[in-house]
Amino acid sequence: MFIMSTHTTSSAHHRNVDRRSDICIVGNGAIAKTAALGLSQAGHSVTLLVPPARPDAPEAPAGGEKPWDVRVYALNHTAHTLLSSLKVWGALDMARVAPVDAMDVQGDGEQGGHLGFDAFGAHAGSLAWIVEDSNLNQALDAALRFAQNVETVTGRACRIVSSAEDVEVELEDGKVLAAQLLVGADGRDSWVRGQCDIGIDYRSYHQRAIVANFACEQPHHNVAYQWFTCKEGIVALLPLPGNKVSLVWSAPDTLADTIMNESLGELAIRLGEYSENKLGLLKPLQPEDVKAIPLALVRPHAITAPRVALIGDAAHAVHPLAGHGMNLGFGDINGLLDTLAARDDHQGLGDERLLARYARARKEDVLLMQLATDGLERLFGANLEPVRVVRNLGLNLLDKLPLVKRRLIAHAMGR
Repeated sequence: MFIMSTHTTSSAHHRNVDRRSDICIVGNGAIAKTAALGLSQAGHSVTLLVPPARPDAPEAPAGGEKPWDVRVYALNHTAHTLLSSLKVWGALDMARVAPVDAMDVQGDGEQGGHLGFDAFGAHAGSLAWIVEDSNLNQALDAALRFAQNVETVTGRACRIVSSAEDVEVELEDGKVLAAQLLVGADGRDSWVRGQCDIGIDYRSYHQRAIVANFACEQPHHNVAYQWFTCKEGIVALLPLPGNKVSLVWSAPDTLADTIMNESLGELAIRLGEYSENKLGLLKPLQPEDVKAIPLALVRPHAITAPRVALIGDAAHAVHPLAGHGMNLGFGDINGLLDTLAARDDHQGLGDERLLARYARARKEDVLLMQLATDGLERLFGANLEPVRVVRNLGLNLLDKLPLVKRRLIAHAMGR
């Protein structure tokens, strides 16, 4: 076990520490960067440990319009409020952000059920906002360059040592980072979580999320469309600015293999079965590629360890059918910020009772999203006629219950 909890000073703590801060965050995604900004603006000194850049990382285009990123997020009001408070939302390229004013959900089969949500019924300006991963990260990177209490360190961690005084992260090059609290924001396959010996419940969905972008013949009117198709998985087309849409197709592995061996033009023809009546013909955006991301449910047995807190996909990975994996991560950041702000004067940032409070604060929200996404995936993945009839009736019934719909959409919006 790489984490050692001891109330005596171990030999490791006699080493020279290259950087000491209140909090060390391991990760290089939007959740790690947002946490670094939020914690630094709360008055804590932060070390952000990021891995070296991959040698095959794509270079930014020299001129002209940037290609549209195939990785997009449907950010809800929780994310919007947090990013606005950190002065990040206003730094986004808003010409590349699309509001979601309505959702159109279609069940499977000729008599498929239907469920619709709209911002007017939810008493909101928008249900969510579609933001590219690159747009969000560029705004976060710009904010971090001006952050007073954040230092970014590039390197690979190889060991964690926790004691009564602090937690140390040893890097492969021999450097040592020390902090009162270590935050693991390093994704679904979290190295930090593994070093803490935190077990996980893992369920592969035997699906991959096929992501690509298309121009559409008809205007989308800022509507997000979703089709539950049973045999072919779940197809979602999310609005982008202009007559463009972003595809997220949670396809069974066999179908995903077929799609990935086809051209984007052939993929557009496949999508026409679902989108033609709504959006007309689809045309792949160029230059463009298509990516496939394996899908799984990951439920860690704990989201804390001695002087360690997990956030984002390191703390939970859910099916993307509701588009809320990233939003759960922003909820984690809010929960951690609130917990640390409410601590007693005598409590250190890595206090065991404080971290237990953070875990309790996040338990209900995360569990509800895990149950909802996993339950819906199981329900709509069952290829039995009686189940098909019941789920389509359920969609139609829910569509006629405005009070229940408002409660559901308010939770999804993060209110």
